[in-house]
Amino acid sequence: MPYRVHADPGQGAENAVVEGSTRDALGTPSAGRAWARRHGGSGSSDELSCLIAARDALQYVVRGEREPACLGEFLQGVSSIPDVSGGKLEWSLQVPAARRMAAESVLTWAGLQETRPGRLRPCANPKCQRFLLDRSKPNSARWCSMAECGNRMKARRHYQRTKEAQS
Repeated sequence: MPYRVHADPGQGAENAVVEGSTRDALGTPSAGRAWARRHGGSGSSDELSCLIAARDALQYVVRGEREPACLGEFLQGVSSIPDVSGGKLEWSLQVPAARRMAAESVLTWAGLQETRPGRLRPCANPKCQRFLLDRSKPNSARWCSMAECGNRMKARRHYQRTKEAQS
């Protein structure tokens, strides 16, 4: 499959810190297939491969490590077809089934860039690979979850300050 993003070994691209442990919903083939099926995919190997590559590429783009042009490969041959019925306009995405979830992910990112520029950013916890969509008025949110990452980062900083003060 041509969808490969060369990541550093061990760099899980959608890892989330949950209850202090790093977890990757697509980390194993069986977990990835189950996740894809729960989210409307088929869970095929090709779909999972493409989805992981798109996820990794989006990680790099959002983190500023790559240019958005690297996402173009996930949109090749994708088209959106209008349908006017029942007095409203609806669009349907035309894309090979194995690439649908990856294409939808990239298009969702593009929509956020357009409608909420500067509001999508990585969690400030370096062990977490999640993003947050900052809805705060001052645009100053830092963590994907205050209960998980925010609390842990604040506790870590407090411990460091206490340790330095005792030295």
